Amino acid sequence: MRILVSDQRSKIRSALRLLLEQEPDLRVVGEVSDIDSLMTSVRDNHPDLVLLDWEMTKRQETEILLVLRKLLPGIKVIALSANPEVSSLALKAGADAFVCKCDPADRLLAAMSAI
Repeated sequence: MRILVSDQRSKIRSALRLLLEQEPDLRVVGEVSDIDSLMTSVRDNHPDLVLLDWEMTKRQETEILLVLRKLLPGIKVIALSANPEVSSLALKAGADAFVCKCDPADRLLAAMSAI
């Protein structure tokens, strides 16, 4: 699975990359820190999955998810946030799954397997 890591904080991106590189069937194809870079990277790298920092969407969640899916139909998106209370909002906006950044790493891997 080809994965694009999208988070405003470089430490989070690095931690996610380190986790994902331990898995044999997962490949990180890019890391981005803002929405413009996200769109460019999706267009250029054709990931199967985007790990999307939900705070990065700045309340334009539905629009961003629609644009991602227009750029690459079939792309999956897992919303990530340190605020578990936004999970229903993320899922309602169209994210395929939600994982809290405070959850154990195996929760993210399980969500990735499920979608």
